[in-house]
Amino acid sequence: MAEDNSYESMLCVKPEVHVYQIPPRASNRGYRAADWKLDEPAWSGRMKITAKGKLAYIKLEDKNTGELFAQAPVDQYPGSVVEAVTDSSRYFVIRIEDGNGRHAFIGLGFADRGDSFDFNVALQDHFKWVKQEGELAKMEATQSDAPKLDLSFKEGQTIKISIGNIKKKEPSGAKPRPAAGGLLPPPPGAKAGGVLPPPGSQHTVIPQQQNTDFGSPISETQPSADMWGDFTSAGSNSNKEDAAKSGWVQFS
Repeated sequence: MAEDNSYESMLCVKPEVHVYQIPPRASNRGYRAADWKLDEPAWSGRMKITAKGKLAYIKLEDKNTGELFAQAPVDQYPGSVVEAVTDSSRYFVIRIEDGNGRHAFIGLGFADRGDSFDFNVALQDHFKWVKQEGELAKMEATQSDAPKLDLSFKEGQTIKISIGNIKKKEPSGAKPRPAAGGLLPPPPGAKAGGVLPPPGSQHTVIPQQQNTDFGSPISETQPSADMWGDFTSAGSNSNKEDAAKSGWVQFS
């Protein structure tokens, strides 16, 4: 990933910090803030931490005019540019540069422990990001050097795809065949839901004609007498005798 060195991001801002002149390191055990004149800071102002590419910059500015007092380019953390003291969490030793190759070590102190904590976390997060970017760049370089698998078709190469369990679609005009063992459809002219009479037991139905005067239907061939007349006349005498014998009175 290409770095944009023209873009500078802001990581942390603290409105009040103190700068101290520190004595030379007495031994390899580290710096101690108790050896400084903490009640007489050499300078007080505003601190900013910015990032430009992989580098972080600790900038000390005048809190009113914004004029740069000193800055310390940081290429790694923890490292030799920023070092914590051994007896306090609010004080650090930083190496400042003037841009002409000269550098000096000064003491940097915060009035509040929360400010020193934010200072520490801002630097840690930046260089954690730098480390992840470096690992990602190495991974991309390794993958680019590895031979790529060619999955393209060669000239004349074909591929065959077999698809099963696909039913053939019947033509749109074809009617579905009845299932085996089912009832046959009724013949043309039969009423829906009716049952055909058995052969040999059909009766002739005399069609009727409606009267044009909206009266009762008149039979086409009306019989001359009541259809039950023969039965009543034939059995009228026997019925009267049987009724007399049984004691029943028959009304005519």
